[in-house]
Amino acid sequence: NLANRYFYGEGVPQDDAEAVKWYRRAAEQGIVDAQNNLANRYFHGEGVVQDYVEAAKWYRRASEQGDRNAQNNLGYMYASGYGVAQDNRLGYMWLNIAAAGGSESAKRNRDKLAAKRTKQDILAAQAMARDCMARGNRNCGG
Repeated sequence: NLANRYFYGEGVPQDDAEAVKWYRRAAEQGIVDAQNNLANRYFHGEGVVQDYVEAAKWYRRASEQGDRNAQNNLGYMYASGYGVAQDNRLGYMWLNIAAAGGSESAKRNRDKLAAKRTKQDILAAQAMARDCMARGNRNCGG
């Protein structure tokens, strides 16, 4: 897509700001890959001023559509408190959902977070993940 071409400089001059413009257009139309890529740009401050709150917003939109990378990233943000109120249960929940979808990175991140939590916290977060998945990843807290 055009946004990726600008971001990577493939066939056009590399231009992060131009990439963000095209990611945003697609993201606003509900294109999940664009939502995740736009979130990444905000998280890393590439082509925009770094803004964790905006990154979390776009990761959430992509997560609600089932994007495993976005779910992993949103889980990390909750566990770390980047752009959202720090919440280990919500972090574990999103990491668990992404892991259930096959994300190896989310499995590693979830297991690292679990090592620091009580069994009760883990069970509560697993129940939250089941409820969230039953709702199609929508209205899942936070």
